[in-house]
Amino acid sequence: MRRHRGGFAIVVGMPTRKVGAGNERLALATRLLQRLRLADATAGAWEAADVQWWSRSPRRSDDIATPFWVDDDGPVAAVLLTDWGARWGVDVVRVPGMAPDIDEVWGEARGLMTAAGSQSYESLVPEDDQELISRLVASGFEPSSRAYVAWMDAGVRPPVVEPPNGYWLVDRADSGGRPHPMVARSGHEVEERLRRCALYDPALDLAVRAGDGSFAGYALFWADPVTRVGLLEPMRVEDAHARRGLARAMLSEGLNRLMERGMTRLKVGFETEAARNLYVGAGFRPAAALRNFSKLSQP
Repeated sequence: MRRHRGGFAIVVGMPTRKVGAGNERLALATRLLQRLRLADATAGAWEAADVQWWSRSPRRSDDIATPFWVDDDGPVAAVLLTDWGARWGVDVVRVPGMAPDIDEVWGEARGLMTAAGSQSYESLVPEDDQELISRLVASGFEPSSRAYVAWMDAGVRPPVVEPPNGYWLVDRADSGGRPHPMVARSGHEVEERLRRCALYDPALDLAVRAGDGSFAGYALFWADPVTRVGLLEPMRVEDAHARRGLARAMLSEGLNRLMERGMTRLKVGFETEAARNLYVGAGFRPAAALRNFSKLSQP
């Protein structure tokens, strides 16, 4: 690989393989996804903040040695294996023009799946990534559900909308010692683990409280100062409080805070029609279709 600097051609070595687990794996995956976004404004399915969000709970995959391919400037490809409980995610990430041959990377993915021994795997892939899709299909994966990615320029974000009467917006920067609203679904360690993440900001960790003091909904926004992309993940309104404008209030406030932190582009992913209506109605524009591929037995 040649890189030109100051009129001279400098030969840069081919990527070398290394492995990382635990905190090292998270740091390498974060840097890899930041490089991907800097190299291509819309490529791939994930942001660096996604892998940090995944680390909110302990997983069997945390200590599995993950293969990365690294050049002089950091990681350029990886296979990310993530234990989701009933299924395991296998995500191949490659920086365009820098990653090794797809067959080398996919060969490592197959080896990881065999070693992990799970009976159910899932991979979320952009529908235009035919190189990876062909390897998935050849390995017995089948297409299933679709998901979508949408983007917004921060300058055209919607105006802030206040929650309706009887509700108020809070964040973890001023939690007053209250339990985290995600404890029920993510475990008692969720706040401690989130605070270890380099991109986590407690002032972007929003929730809506009801008049009885319970949490009616929550949303977590992530600001990446390297890519200047702001991400929403996750967003939830409890069923008993649905259709009262709470999601709109959290969304508008969170997007405004992302802009105040210097984010220039905002991103969200969605699967349902209700989520699509919320995000498109707020000004997001769908930009890519993603396809889940599933496999119910080892490769």
